[in-house]
Amino acid sequence: MRAMVARMDSFGDVLLAGPAVRAVAARAEHTTLLCGPLGAPAARMLPGVDEVIVWDAPWVGFDPPPVDAPDVARIVARIGQDPPDEALILTSYHQSPLPLALLLRMAGVRRLAADCEDYPGALLDVRHHRRPHRHEAEAALDLAEAAGFPLPEGDDGRLAVRRPPADGCPAGEDGCVEDGYVVVHPGAAVPARRWGRERLAATVRLLLRAGYRTVVTGGPGERDLTAFVANGAALDLGGRTTPAALAGVLARAAVVVAGNTGPAHLAAAVGTPVVSLFAPVVPAERWAPFGVPHVLLGDQGAPCAGSRARVCPVAGHPCLNEVSPEDVLAAVEKLAGRAPGLEPGPHGAGTAERTE
Repeated sequence: MRAMVARMDSFGDVLLAGPAVRAVAARAEHTTLLCGPLGAPAARMLPGVDEVIVWDAPWVGFDPPPVDAPDVARIVARIGQDPPDEALILTSYHQSPLPLALLLRMAGVRRLAADCEDYPGALLDVRHHRRPHRHEAEAALDLAEAAGFPLPEGDDGRLAVRRPPADGCPAGEDGCVEDGYVVVHPGAAVPARRWGRERLAATVRLLLRAGYRTVVTGGPGERDLTAFVANGAALDLGGRTTPAALAGVLARAAVVVAGNTGPAHLAAAVGTPVVSLFAPVVPAERWAPFGVPHVLLGDQGAPCAGSRARVCPVAGHPCLNEVSPEDVLAAVEKLAGRAPGLEPGPHGAGTAERTE
């Protein structure tokens, strides 16, 4: 049996689909992951994926492409060359699977499953209703099981990626940084999910004064931000890591400090505890770091809660700006399981906790 899992969203969304992908792959001879360009690097890191098909769908993302009939025809023809027997369409709670279901039907996919509240007509064979208050990773697993793909015995259902690179390390002027450092990842895809750069820089200074080796990470477009936050004192890896290399950096960290963004989910996928600076524009119960010890910082009852705003609609960004660098330091100490400056405990030394 050939199977497909579709998750058309961002890097972090695809990582959260990983447990469901493994459930499908355990019962399929060949598993294809259909994703968008932002999710493709994550798709190529997931265990169980045999093939990745990338398509920029016109109904997904902050800046979707226009509807282009020839482009739609090309993806239908591409999948239709050797259509899978079954496909799972994974979506967030506020999205509809039906546009993609129509195209997959046109491509010849025989059995389709998705979470769907709208009447699907002939587009779905398994119309599943999402259980309330489920994390995105759990909701995807629920759908997989409803479609006949339960997790195999021995799979704990946590996030995972293919083994990060064992060679190489975060390297400063004096060579490799010893494992057990703290990673601070200041960026996020939208402004509403970012903590202020001045507070992040102050947090890095506080971590360094407390004796924590500190590494700052970011994408190619975030070099100015990471340079400001690192301020010449912490190791600045902004724009210097591929997704696979970043996984290796995060795997060797004691704790990762990040907002609700892809690297926070990548940290969870490599088993590293997370201090989550979580703006409640989307609900933490669905998007918090999954399956690892974490501390959630930020006012989850702020007026912006559930708004899905890209730019904070409340003056002063109170949901995150009420968090202090000292709050972050205390959370790092809790998750690292050590006093500042001493050797780190193993991953998981802390306990999973949400602090609001």
